Amino acid sequence: MPESETTPAADTAPRPGDSYVQSFARGLAVIRSFDARAPQQTLTEVAQRTGLTRAGARRILLTLEGLGYVRSQGRQFCLTPRILDLGFAYLSSLPLWNLAEPVMEKLVEALKESCSAAVLDGADIVYVLRVPTHKIMSINLGIGSRLPAACTSMGRMLLAELETSAVDELLRQHPLVAHTARTITDAAALHAELARVRAQGWCLVDQELEEGLVSLAVPIRDRAGRAIAAMNVSGQAARTPAAAMVAQFLPRLQAAAAQISQMLQAKA
Repeated sequence: MPESETTPAADTAPRPGDSYVQSFARGLAVIRSFDARAPQQTLTEVAQRTGLTRAGARRILLTLEGLGYVRSQGRQFCLTPRILDLGFAYLSSLPLWNLAEPVMEKLVEALKESCSAAVLDGADIVYVLRVPTHKIMSINLGIGSRLPAACTSMGRMLLAELETSAVDELLRQHPLVAHTARTITDAAALHAELARVRAQGWCLVDQELEEGLVSLAVPIRDRAGRAIAAMNVSGQAARTPAAAMVAQFLPRLQAAAAQISQMLQAKA
């Protein structure tokens, strides 16, 4: 009997409806299995990380290789630069990022601190634009990088826009984790912080993701007033303490976000 596409564990997952293309979903799962911790994988490792059988993983890898998104060397597989086309299609389909970059570059020049923009994707934020100045994190951040929303300034800014029930569901699926001694790990405390962020219209996170890192974020809004992204400035607490960041940077950051929002609304 031929090997089934998925392992028994994967077969126990809820079965999608008729509109769900399972083979396509499996292909995306294989692509997502490659990351900074696993930039190269064997067939067995891909199968283990995706819940597919070796036969199923092999068919998908060979298909992606034929399309130019994966290459192999010996027993190892890795993604190719062509995979960036998939992300670029998203970035190029929205005018926001082209509009935002020159504004962010001017802000970085004025503040001498890094500036980023991100969108919310589930329990994570995904970086869509970044203008660095100095390396301030042990994590290498670039377009497409993901960080937990609950302990980042841009993430909290965007979570504050959601209904309480939606935040609770995210926390149920992704429990809060302590990254430093300062990280909020209590759901009630996080809800209180989100309420404060919502009321004041900006968010400061002081060394909750990484020791020494302080970050200040504001929303970027569309014509309907919805926060479609967040923008932040971040720096070293030793150089720019949290209180100083708010006092010195918040007005400029808000002005830059307002400019981007207005440009975006004019394009809509």
